[in-house]
Amino acid sequence: MNEPVSPTKLADVVIHPHAVVENGAQLGRGVRIGPFCHVGPQVVLGEGVQLISHVAVYGDTQIGAGTRIFPFASIGHEPQDLKFHGEKSTLRIGANCTIREGVTMNPGTEQGGLETIVGDNCTFLANSHVAHDCRIGNHVILSNNVMLAGHTRIGSFVIFGGGSAVHQFVRVGDHAFVGGLAGVENDVIPYGMALGNRAALAGLNLIGLKRRGFSRDAIHDLRRAYRLLFAAEGTLKERIEDVAAEFATHPQVHEILDFIRDGGDRSLCMPREVKEATA
Repeated sequence: MNEPVSPTKLADVVIHPHAVVENGAQLGRGVRIGPFCHVGPQVVLGEGVQLISHVAVYGDTQIGAGTRIFPFASIGHEPQDLKFHGEKSTLRIGANCTIREGVTMNPGTEQGGLETIVGDNCTFLANSHVAHDCRIGNHVILSNNVMLAGHTRIGSFVIFGGGSAVHQFVRVGDHAFVGGLAGVENDVIPYGMALGNRAALAGLNLIGLKRRGFSRDAIHDLRRAYRLLFAAEGTLKERIEDVAAEFATHPQVHEILDFIRDGGDRSLCMPREVKEATA
């Protein structure tokens, strides 16, 4: 984000006469604020940010250069958490994001590190929600009505289908895909595809891998590793060790293994047939 400058010193900042920009707000070059928007006194808008109309941005919120926000989005207002008691917390949104109509994003809480972070080049379609203390990577897409509960960790290049919901503290790895209307209550591995309510692992995000230019050999190895990891024989720990040895030089496979080893507050999202076999 470029150094913000007061709008009174910049001819190329445009603020509609029916917008309210409170004293203290910092606006970068080329900012456009449309009618009936409200920008709070602690807000920082990076270079070229556009608030189309009827957008409310409040709190200690920074929005990166080139991000566009559409009508009736509510960005940076206090968290929807009954434990929140007014502690100072932040919301950081990266560059070149698109935030469509009715999107809500909340800052952090004391229980979650006091910050919510959204990466660059993300897309949030109408009425999607990013709760307190979320950490979202780059190039993430939330389709319409997607709900991320508090403290979720979302990798880069993740796509969420419409109406899906993610339980608090869940992790979703890089390049994963979550299907429409899925209810995700457990961690989704990198490159995984989670479907259903409650969601189960349904293989790898093969379409996404192909679209992003992964080689045929890399995809083939990922598929073989996936089958070994989620086979019925042995324990998960034993299968991790076997896969680590067989794919010692395959970085994508080790991303999955590291994700599983790191663990989290939630269990691992498993294929449905494996869940049924171990029930």
